[in-house]
This record gives sequence, C-alpha cells and structure tokens, in this order.
Amino acid sequence: MRLFHFSEEDNIKIFKPRVKANRTNMPPVVWAIDDEHQFTFFFPRNCPRIVYTKNEQVLPRDEARFFGNTTANTIITVETHWYSKIINTTLYRYEFPIESFTLFDATAGYYISHETVKPLHKIAINNGLEQLMDMNVELRFTPNLYLLREQLLKSSIDDFGIHRFEHAVQL
Repeated sequence: MRLFHFSEEDNIKIFKPRVKANRTNMPPVVWAIDDEHQFTFFFPRNCPRIVYTKNEQVLPRDEARFFGNTTANTIITVETHWYSKIINTTLYRYEFPIESFTLFDATAGYYISHETVKPLHKIAINNGLEQLMDMNVELRFTPNLYLLREQLLKSSIDDFGIHRFEHAVQL
C-alpha cells in the first residue's frame, strides 16, 4: 500500500496534524489517500467535483442512466469553467510512510495520522487529466453540478464522493 497527499504547494517539508474545516468535530490529523483512490485528487484543491463508481449494488435503471454511454466504471464530473485551471495547475503528490496511518474511510481510500509526518518524496503532476485517461476514468464537464448531485443522491449508486461542493456554482 502507498499513501499520498496532494497539494498545489511545492515545498512542504512536514505535515502537522490539523483540524479539517469540514470535520471540526475531529481531533487534528494528517490526511492521506491510498493508491487506488488517488485519481480523485488530480484536480486543483478547491475544484468541485463528483466522482462515482459502478458496482454490483447499482440497479439496472441507474446503470443505464449514469453509465449507459460508457465502458468506464468510474466517472468524474467537473464544472466547465474549471477546465483552464485544471490544465494549468501543477499539483504535487507527496508520498507518506504508512506506519502511523490508520484507515478512516475504506470507500474513499482515506487514511489519517495523529502524528506529524515527513514525506518520503514528491512528484509534480502537470496534467492530471492525461493520467485519468490512462486509468480508464471518464471525465465529464457540465456548467453546473447541482442537478447531478440531486440525481445521484436519489439513485442506487453508493460508491461516490462529492468533493469541494461549497465551491460549486449555485443554481
């Protein structure tokens, strides 16, 4: 297993535990994502996006509705106006030693550590979209994410993530 942290900052020497803005009920931690789910972070930090994956729980009507026109099992939908920022942002993927981390959310691939973490190394990612294409992840663009979110929450799809939605364009 490998664990990562993505950032637009290129010179982070240590990661100190901190309280996450949307999880103020938790103690300070360092967050990491596993290798399998890292593709969900190939975007600028505040880019709102919806990620959903087909599994055996998806009813046939929802499979036809959400996956009917693709062979991809994972789809990421992003607001159209983020396209330029996505392709022009360099991301840095920091790899962490795994010893102090524990699983927080298996579906999302999130791990947490209560200790300060020094990264093993980092790499620059200049175009995450190209890497997504190599992973057979379908990327979709839409002017607004709200309709998709509403439809997804009413569906049988249970493997999904709604990231940074507070930055989505409001209807």
